[in-house]
Amino acid sequence: MSTDPKKPVKRSKPSQVYGIVGITAVLLLLGILGMVVLNAHAIAQYFRENIEITIILKDEVKDADIIKLQQDIESAPYSKRVEFVSKSMAADRFKESFDEQFEDVLGYNPLFASFDLRLFSSYAQQDSIEPIKQNLERYSAVKEVYYQKNLVQLINKNVRNVSIAIIVFSLLFFFIAITLIDNTIRLMMYSQRFIIRSMQLVGATRKFITRPFITQSINNGLISAFVAIAILALITIYIQNSFPELTVLRDIIRFVIVAVLIFAVGIFISWWSTKRSVKKYLKMKLDDLY
Repeated sequence: MSTDPKKPVKRSKPSQVYGIVGITAVLLLLGILGMVVLNAHAIAQYFRENIEITIILKDEVKDADIIKLQQDIESAPYSKRVEFVSKSMAADRFKESFDEQFEDVLGYNPLFASFDLRLFSSYAQQDSIEPIKQNLERYSAVKEVYYQKNLVQLINKNVRNVSIAIIVFSLLFFFIAITLIDNTIRLMMYSQRFIIRSMQLVGATRKFITRPFITQSINNGLISAFVAIAILALITIYIQNSFPELTVLRDIIRFVIVAVLIFAVGIFISWWSTKRSVKKYLKMKLDDLY
């Protein structure tokens, strides 16, 4: 079959849809990372404030002593939440956890009344918890103060390591994200290089040539940013529904900050990359375009 020499050869080029999808994917990943970075401190605080200290009371303690102890603990600067657990409540919790009716066998409830204490995150450190423990053990109503030392050490160690990793990874990924968006836009502009040169050959000014490409690129950036933010919102809502205890993710201010960042990156990189690419092809010789 012969080929018509007058028929122009079609050149493969990335479509506007391909460019929008590519930029959207990168902006979405950037948005997820932004949410992780902004919520990292709050999430670390959440885990620290869920470290529980159990204050076991003596069997013969009087109600007045229990009330006095509870008031002292609640007024302490380290106390975030205090919950009294009576002997019967402790028995009910044991039954729910182990599905055993030990009272039917023993004939009495061997468990002790206690307080469950949770600290503010700034006090959830090993060197802060120990003095608190020693101070509580001085009360005559207290039999024992217990907390999981290994858990405290593990949480604080992991928080430090994760914080450093997040900072390093964030800087690295931000650079990669900018590079990927820039390359995507430059590839799209590469497919338009002959149109750019044709407009120049017919006498169009640089500003006249550049304006429509920049306008289209900014529109693509806006669309990509909007779609990325919409998907990020759905992901956030899904995580909130799956893990309702992570109330830190319900902070709308942090989400707005990330959304503004996504819009800013999408628009700025689209404008900057397109402008640079158009200027590049305007300066190139015709033979170098092939």
